Amino acid sequence: MSLLRFTQNFYGTVMLQTRKNLTLEEFLLLPEDDVTYELVDGEVISKMSPKFFHSRLTKVLLKLLERWGENKGEVAVEWAVVLMRQGKSWVPTPEILFVSYQKLSADWMENEACPVPPELVVEIISPGQTFGQLAAKARDYLDAGVLRVWVVDSQARSITVFYPDAPPQTYMGSTPIIDALFEGLEITAEQVFQLAKIPGN
Repeated sequence: MSLLRFTQNFYGTVMLQTRKNLTLEEFLLLPEDDVTYELVDGEVISKMSPKFFHSRLTKVLLKLLERWGENKGEVAVEWAVVLMRQGKSWVPTPEILFVSYQKLSADWMENEACPVPPELVVEIISPGQTFGQLAAKARDYLDAGVLRVWVVDSQARSITVFYPDAPPQTYMGSTPIIDALFEGLEITAEQVFQLAKIPGN
């Protein structure tokens, strides 16, 4: 019997499963390849391959966050982060994350997963995923100590911000996303989708 099989999990992503639950240490020792994996409940999950709109949105958001975050912290694309979910090790790989130099020193230089919960993670809904699935993942991030989660929906042309201590808020059009946690950062959903050249519905 093969050690591997494919199913779909509650986030709507394809799971590459082993016959036994992997520990965090075993997962982190897996060889790198062209596929991005996450660890959820001891199972190895293969993230969906980004499509064109997804790639463009990632690029635009990265540029905007890097411009704002210079000298403030690390802005990274698809950098795995070691967290806890329901008492078990969890290693998600968000499209983008921001972790401040207050949480992770500027001189930290290890070729490893992010060892602390970042202030911000950005997840972009892929074809085959639903907003509800990403909202569930956002709650897991918040429960694990992440302070903000942005869920980007190219169909709705919206960015929904999830908070640990307040209801989520959805931004569309020219309403700016202003957050005291990210002083000086002011962007709008329409700005992001226009810069990414995502056609309207």
